[in-house]
Amino acid sequence: GAMGASSSVLPRDVLGEYQELTFLTKQEILLAYKRFSELLPKEERENACSARVPKSQILTLPELRASPFQHRICRVFSTSDNGDDSMSFEDFLDMLSVFSNSATSDIKSHYAFRIFDFDDDGTLDKKDLEKLVNCLTGQGEESRLNAAEMEQLIRNILEEADIDKDGTINLSEFQHIVSRSPDFTSSFKIVL
Repeated sequence: GAMGASSSVLPRDVLGEYQELTFLTKQEILLAYKRFSELLPKEERENACSARVPKSQILTLPELRASPFQHRICRVFSTSDNGDDSMSFEDFLDMLSVFSNSATSDIKSHYAFRIFDFDDDGTLDKKDLEKLVNCLTGQGEESRLNAAEMEQLIRNILEEADIDKDGTINLSEFQHIVSRSPDFTSSFKIVL
């Protein structure tokens, strides 16, 4: 369009496809596209579908700005090859889809597990749980747990969740505790 006024719109067939692949409505997908485009420099907006938004821009989104897990969220949803945690439009949609109220609790807990798995090794071990607790209690000195409190809390979590007693929590153990314990799930709404 003249002067690029026709802010690029998603082709109809693509829209239908995204609707099938996500928990989002057409409206939500179009809004996501608009939001994603606005994170790009003007000259890249025409081709938003094939552009990548840098992590620094993704972190400005209200959904992430307040999250103690913002860096992990970028890491888990980014498909970037070079580890810069940048996002394509499809990455962005996947993230919004999992955040959406229509996403199933199974999907939410699956992604929460990946976000909490700080070393990406497929299980939550003591180190992951320590990082998780530190994220949840905030970084302030006064809210931080001391070593003994941390040790005790992690023992309690493992006592509760580590069904096969191997010292770590795997995905199915994690999903089990989430499904069984609504208060645990609500504390965890902060992520998703």
